[in-house]
Amino acid sequence: MTAKLHAAVIGGGAAGMATALELARQGARVTVLEADALGSGSSGRSVGVVGTQMTDPFQLLMRRYGQARFREWEGQGFRFNHIGYLRLARTPAQMRALEESQRMQEEAGFRARVLTPEEMVQLIPHLSVEGLAGGIFGPDDGFLDPYELCTFLGARLREQGGEIRQFCKVTGVARRSGGYRLETTKGGLDCDVVVNAAGAWAPKVAAMFGQELHIFPERHEAMAILLDQPLDYTMPMVMDLIDGQGTGLNFRHEKPNELISEIHKVSTGTFADPDDYNDQCMDASREYLAELLLERLPDLPGARLGRGWAGLYPITADHKPFAGPVDPSEPGLITAGGGGGYGIQLSPVIGIAAADWALHGAVVSAPGLEALRPSPDRNRPVSAAANHEEQH
Repeated sequence: MTAKLHAAVIGGGAAGMATALELARQGARVTVLEADALGSGSSGRSVGVVGTQMTDPFQLLMRRYGQARFREWEGQGFRFNHIGYLRLARTPAQMRALEESQRMQEEAGFRARVLTPEEMVQLIPHLSVEGLAGGIFGPDDGFLDPYELCTFLGARLREQGGEIRQFCKVTGVARRSGGYRLETTKGGLDCDVVVNAAGAWAPKVAAMFGQELHIFPERHEAMAILLDQPLDYTMPMVMDLIDGQGTGLNFRHEKPNELISEIHKVSTGTFADPDDYNDQCMDASREYLAELLLERLPDLPGARLGRGWAGLYPITADHKPFAGPVDPSEPGLITAGGGGGYGIQLSPVIGIAAADWALHGAVVSAPGLEALRPSPDRNRPVSAAANHEEQH
């Protein structure tokens, strides 16, 4: 049946391309409809970090499935920069949580090591450990180029016989017997299943089908930190946030003489229209980031702020992605997105679950991911997400 099923995926970001490839792998005919170019939305503005240093069992379960895909793609030639990931802890309670995380990661097949402040300085000589109790380090974690990810998945999709229509915006939808008719700027398309993977635009796409989808586009900023001279070591990804506690500052090496930094708070309360938002970094944000960097990297030689930009985190009320049908009575209309600040690293997971729902009406290949279905208790208004910070 799946060999004849035609799935249209709306959105060519990481979640959409991962879903499209999973559909094609299982024998479906796939057409991706992207209003701009692949990776041109939130995916292309991500800093691309992929890490496993989490304290919540479900978060680790998702990463177990996701990391398996990344390893597979890396074996096919995709570039993954294994620079490591260090999460900082400030209190004894956080250290206990990290020790438990290390145990859970080992059970999941990941490598992780709890570090003392002295060991963290050995790892990162320029790091100030004032106010820190320790941290946890995953040497296999790192970062990827999100645009490269989208184009890599696109190439694999074409190898599987899939089609990608870039600069092709969906302008109208209609239900027909056994499927859907999509009108686009490049003509009409008949399909059996639709996957809404439009990222920050997903609620607008859902509205075209008469659905109410509670994904909130939150504006976040990132900046480059330029160095006069290259460091003589690689700066791993560093995150100062555990269970909502910490500044949210994170930074990592991008090039020998450049770091990338941002402040990761999943809920800032600043929601934006994806068609009309400021995609540049504001002066106040640059000043605040500079203060935090000066506190944590006080002796970084010749460091200065470089280019800055803003992107959108498509978040959900409970800060877990959506993958599945919003309405059980319409199993052919699937949502795939809402990964928020973890959208890139969770894109394979979203893809696995969304493709299963589209082809089988349930999650069959990754037990536990059925929890990502956007059921009514999860698909709820923004008030449920207000003042909530990053967890785990």
